[in-house]
Amino acid sequence: MGNSIKEAISIMNPKKIFNTILAVLFVFPLMGTFAQQVPNSGSIEVITTFDYPGTGNSTLPQKINERGDIVGIFLDSNLVSRGFVRFSDGSFSHPIVDPNDTVGLTEGRGINNSRTVCGDYAASDGNFHGFFLSGGTFTQYDIAGAASTLVHSINDSADFAGAFALTGPNGIHQGFVSVGGTITSFSVPGALQTFAYELNNSNQLVVGYYIDGSGIVHGYYRDASGALHFPIDPSGSTATILFGLNDRNWVVGRYADASGATHGLFFVPPNNFFTFDFPGSTFTSLGGINDQGVICGRYVDASGIAHGFLARVTGTPPTTPAGTEMKANVSPSLLTPLDLSPSAWGGAMPAR
Repeated sequence: MGNSIKEAISIMNPKKIFNTILAVLFVFPLMGTFAQQVPNSGSIEVITTFDYPGTGNSTLPQKINERGDIVGIFLDSNLVSRGFVRFSDGSFSHPIVDPNDTVGLTEGRGINNSRTVCGDYAASDGNFHGFFLSGGTFTQYDIAGAASTLVHSINDSADFAGAFALTGPNGIHQGFVSVGGTITSFSVPGALQTFAYELNNSNQLVVGYYIDGSGIVHGYYRDASGALHFPIDPSGSTATILFGLNDRNWVVGRYADASGATHGLFFVPPNNFFTFDFPGSTFTSLGGINDQGVICGRYVDASGIAHGFLARVTGTPPTTPAGTEMKANVSPSLLTPLDLSPSAWGGAMPAR
């Protein structure tokens, strides 16, 4: 899995950056059931499936708010990337395209209860820029001094989380959070890349993933004290990503195992896991979860097309223990990248 994550990516043609993203990021065979039982506790049950309108579109949901609105990304048959919102009534927004996107790559990443959307787009020079979309108005967002900025989530207080690289998309990424207008950046000690994907309304937790010195992907979470807890890996995992969480500190993501299967992941800190597999799929990924326990995710069919789904957690959260984690306190300031050479880590890009 490390080798596929570390596939080199050219910065001269950003439209090609994600041309193989569905194959690169954990697309492997697996099987499952619609309502998967958590022993002695509860289950995760599929509510419905959905696709962004259009023939051949791949639908990649990212986050869900308390209203049931979902933000995401769709790839058309030409692999052009656009953002979208699926509203709680089942209707869809027009494609979200940042006005400065000149290469066909805009991503919807986060949404709060005010329906403010955040995400990123690629420019012709290969760099990424964050954006916020509210009331039809786009506002660009860049970390000061960074060449490339990604905004992955926004909460109801307009605090947000993401990642940035000082030297561009092929540089070393550090995670960041903006709370009350104060930017705090951090990196997992010894990591080649650190990406922050969501912070909850209480700002108790930030979740994401990092790439270690061997090119292996692991989950982590950052608590309210600023301490990083890592690695977060279910038993048997060869690569783990944590994408989203709610105010109950329930976390969702995905992981790959040694057999090549990729599974949806439900995690309750500090070390409780449950696996969810969409039936008959080659791929399951859980992207976001709200306080009602409603999850947005996706699966990939036999033809390689991704489809969105909604699922619900019922009953008590799972209690399957994970392995031993480490803990580190990280300085709340901009950190010097470990190694600015892309050859040090293979040009890995943030997961979807």
